[in-house]
Amino acid sequence: MLVIAGSIIWWWSSVEKQAASAAKATNALPIKVPVTAAKVVTADVPIYLNGLGTVAPYQTVVVSSRVDGEIIKVGFKQGQMVAKGDLLFNIDPRPYQAALDAAEAKKAQDQASQTEAELNLKRITDLSGKGADSKQQLDTQQATVDQLAAMIKGDQAQIDSSQLQLHYTTIRAPITGRAGFRLVDVGNIVHAANATSMVAIDQLQPISVVFTAPEEDIGRIYTALAAGDVPVLAESSDGLKTLSKGRLAIVNNAVDATSGSISLKATFTNADNVLSPGLSISTRLLVETLRQVTVIPHGAIQNGPDGLYAYVIGADDKVAMVAITIGSDSDGTAVVLTGLHSGEVVVTSGQYRLGPGTLVDGTLPANQVAPAAKVP
Repeated sequence: MLVIAGSIIWWWSSVEKQAASAAKATNALPIKVPVTAAKVVTADVPIYLNGLGTVAPYQTVVVSSRVDGEIIKVGFKQGQMVAKGDLLFNIDPRPYQAALDAAEAKKAQDQASQTEAELNLKRITDLSGKGADSKQQLDTQQATVDQLAAMIKGDQAQIDSSQLQLHYTTIRAPITGRAGFRLVDVGNIVHAANATSMVAIDQLQPISVVFTAPEEDIGRIYTALAAGDVPVLAESSDGLKTLSKGRLAIVNNAVDATSGSISLKATFTNADNVLSPGLSISTRLLVETLRQVTVIPHGAIQNGPDGLYAYVIGADDKVAMVAITIGSDSDGTAVVLTGLHSGEVVVTSGQYRLGPGTLVDGTLPANQVAPAAKVP
């Protein structure tokens, strides 16, 4: 019994020693704080001016009649796309066809009279050479021929006018675009003098976006224009989705003194018809591209009592607080002016548990690329 009891005591003592050794080993291991990190990179960074805009037709044509008459045919459906030259309306052409026929008949009559007068002039000229007719008769007949020639010119002018009036009875689309609500129907009488709108057509390809920019940015905008086309992005009103890419077309010639802003207009091809007149969107105008600058994710920037800083992870996995100065800071990317260099690793999340010298276990994104390096 004594032997068994001694064996148990020895075994239990050994277990306690092993547990104590394991605890010491565990306590000796340094604890690393898990953080998310990113490399400092060099990239091209686009600088945008953000704003709010409204989509507007590239141009709008209000169709009216140039002649009086009854509408006898409508050649389109409301809201449909029409091509330039498509039939929109037919106005009763019969009164204008009758006027044209009358003008052509008057010209034919005057031409016949002119032919007769020219024959008489020839006969009088021949007789005058033989002394049979007086000089006065010759002059009178010449005047008659000239008068008829002038009348024929007037007849032709009347024919041209009548043909034009007849042409106006067929109303065709002046541009390619989307027709709006039809404001007159078959059987209505329209009058040219009233200039009543019959339908409006909006050109949607290309299409325009009207937006504003602060007056202090006018110089940057003109500088960008002087260098070439200025890209403009049209985004959903929440800024989460890019709808279309276009270019700046017009800068207004005056600043709105009330708002302190200047109106701008951009043009978009709108091939997929994603932009519609009246749609409210967010705009981003590219005024400058900073070439090969040092950039970090915005999440790496910390604000302390002495200014901005970032936690830099050293080769020994310890972090150091490094004072930094920042230039442009947008779209989740900040341009570093001083304090950091390309290739260094900075902490982007989890900083609340850190201090100078803290050991960290930094996780780098597997597919990290240069932030904001893509320029439209």
